[in-house]
Amino acid sequence: MAETTLTAPAPAPEPAPARGLRRRSAAARAALARSVLLHVVIVIGALAMFFPFYWTIVTSLTPGTGLSSTPSLVPSDPGFDAYRQLFADLPFARIVGNSLLLATITTLAQLVTSATAAYAFSRLPFRGRTVVFGIYLATMMIPLQVLVVPLFAELRAWGLVDTYLGALLPTLAAAFGVFLLRQAMNQVPFELDEAAAIDGAGHFRIFWTVVLPNIRPALATLAVFAFMGSWNNFLWPLVVLRSPELQTLPVALAGLQGQYTTQWDVVMAGSVVSILPMLAIYLFAQKYVIQGVANTGLK
Repeated sequence: MAETTLTAPAPAPEPAPARGLRRRSAAARAALARSVLLHVVIVIGALAMFFPFYWTIVTSLTPGTGLSSTPSLVPSDPGFDAYRQLFADLPFARIVGNSLLLATITTLAQLVTSATAAYAFSRLPFRGRTVVFGIYLATMMIPLQVLVVPLFAELRAWGLVDTYLGALLPTLAAAFGVFLLRQAMNQVPFELDEAAAIDGAGHFRIFWTVVLPNIRPALATLAVFAFMGSWNNFLWPLVVLRSPELQTLPVALAGLQGQYTTQWDVVMAGSVVSILPMLAIYLFAQKYVIQGVANTGLK
């Protein structure tokens, strides 16, 4: 009698939907892990960038902070004595007003000069336009340190040393602003200009009612950069402005580090005051700046 061999039945193949569900679950877990890791890295980077500002504020609110004392992360007895001393011992309100005046005029002037020049380079065809624009952009490679001596000699010959006008003249136009706005204007369809011209609009009306409304994000970005550049400008005001009543904020802050060497709460109070206008203008223009960045990826 033949011997019968019993074999176990082969396992049934796994259904395809179950395999696909398991793969999707693994992919979802991997995506979640990557998202968590990315958020952790972003939070750590944000804390690392925010901590110096927080430390500045805490130091300014900690009375009597010097080189031999270190403020705690949470001050036990915070106060505004450093701010009162700052405005009592120095004409700090006048200094802040000087910086605000120069930064505001510089920003408005650069918006006007950059927008009009950018319109000419973008919309007005003339012989040698590309060459002139390239030469104009080449001036961005010349650092201010190279121009300080000839600019000072020129302004001294005109009698503008130690005046607001002398501090403003070299900053009224900027090649970067022309480049930024020209690139933005090139994205505005030329068909809009043609439609406006058919309706009888001239160049000024096209510039004011057609082109400018379409480049508001670029204008806001330029306004932030121009204000920040003037507000933080140290070298040129240091050279051209001699009178204490014309002093700007960066120059005054540099003087605080020599005058209040052991009173870091006063120095940090001045730093906090210098941050506030920049924070305000960024919050005001943030919507337009983000809109400009978002629009760069749209057809």
